[in-house]
Amino acid sequence: MQFKNLRAIREDKDIKQKDVAKYLNVSQNTYSQYETGVISLTAEILIKLADYYNVSIDYLLDRTDNPNIQK
Repeated sequence: MQFKNLRAIREDKDIKQKDVAKYLNVSQNTYSQYETGVISLTAEILIKLADYYNVSIDYLLDRTDNPNIQK
């Protein structure tokens, strides 16, 4: 499953895949495969990405269009 919000937020912030990959301690190719849905996102990776972008996990998984974290 491809995650459009995951790619869109990265592009909106002008961040390169290699920079996110470095933060996650994975290769750029692995991160690319996360975005395209070739490799499934683990809970650990989702949490790190949500923290990195300061958005909700639901937003990263395209379950909402609202990036704000609900408290």
